[in-house]
Amino acid sequence: MGESKTIDSFFALVRAGLWEKDIQISQLGSLDFVVLKKLAVEQTVLGLVTAGLDHVVGCKITKSDAVPFLKEVIAIEAKNSSVNHFIVKLVEKLRSEAIAFVLVKGQGVAQCYERPSWRSIGDVDLFFDLDGYKKAQSVLGPIASKVGHEDKIKKHIPMTIDSWIVELHGALHSNVSEDLNNGVDAIQRDIFENGGTRIWNINGVVVPLPSPDNDAVLIFTHFLGHFYVGGIGLRQICDWCRLLWTYRETIDRSLLRKRLENMGVISEWEAFATFAVSYLGMPEEAMPFYVDSPALKRKARRIRDLILETGNFGHNKDDSYHRRYSGMSRNLMVVLHRFIEFVRLSTVFPKNAPRFFMTYISRKKRAAMM
Repeated sequence: MGESKTIDSFFALVRAGLWEKDIQISQLGSLDFVVLKKLAVEQTVLGLVTAGLDHVVGCKITKSDAVPFLKEVIAIEAKNSSVNHFIVKLVEKLRSEAIAFVLVKGQGVAQCYERPSWRSIGDVDLFFDLDGYKKAQSVLGPIASKVGHEDKIKKHIPMTIDSWIVELHGALHSNVSEDLNNGVDAIQRDIFENGGTRIWNINGVVVPLPSPDNDAVLIFTHFLGHFYVGGIGLRQICDWCRLLWTYRETIDRSLLRKRLENMGVISEWEAFATFAVSYLGMPEEAMPFYVDSPALKRKARRIRDLILETGNFGHNKDDSYHRRYSGMSRNLMVVLHRFIEFVRLSTVFPKNAPRFFMTYISRKKRAAMM
């Protein structure tokens, strides 16, 4: 089977798992399941692909082909159960100290899936106002087995607690756009000053999450920042799709458009919307600002190629230069590689990619001086 057919089958299985719909893949019998599993792991969508295999009709999947996927899913389910128990403990600790927070990304958005426990998990991300961010450091720091380096510009610090990586965020900034960051700051104020939240109930324990209007933007700006710097996997875009689908009747589209226009990323939203509809099967009517455009479909294909090439958070990139160089030489190599990446991204977003590169350089200079 050719590479393009393998990729087509991979996306067909992702779509089937994402929306729990039956599919027919005529060439499934000749599909390289080793390559398929490799793609699923690289894109952190192994649970979705496994769910997709449940929906294949018209041909039989052998036990030997299915077992490696099922073993991985059993492990994912166990991790989801463990991290949910850990989140309950963490929530109770923060609440006992009267620290306001919301859980962002991860387990909160997983609840928008048909099979939440099959979503591959990452870190536990907590978002605070500035006062809560400082208090959380003092409360959680002493019980952490490891406290990482604080990014003072992004107001972010990682900790390891009970073997889980917990990311504390006093802001959710990216390194690519100050307009983007200003928009996220406004959402932060809405969450902590205006109660812009929703809740997730874990066995009677209430976990605060951003409201759907706020989360739709936070998820998008998060993966967009990584798309421009580092790379993203399909899981982040699938999260976005599932949230938009789950809250399709309540998302305030006029507010959403205003926010995107103020942040200067409506063109990026439209391109990723086209990608979501074209490759992930997102229903057109549930995707705000989807436009059926040949130009946007070309952008969507380019986005697809970049995602497959880089893997989740740049997993497939050659970063060996980090080990070969040190000091100023390494910093120069990082900038050179970022420049090359932004040049490539200019083929998708010719207006914003050069501008965002300059913001990236500016923020890196500021970080080096702190």
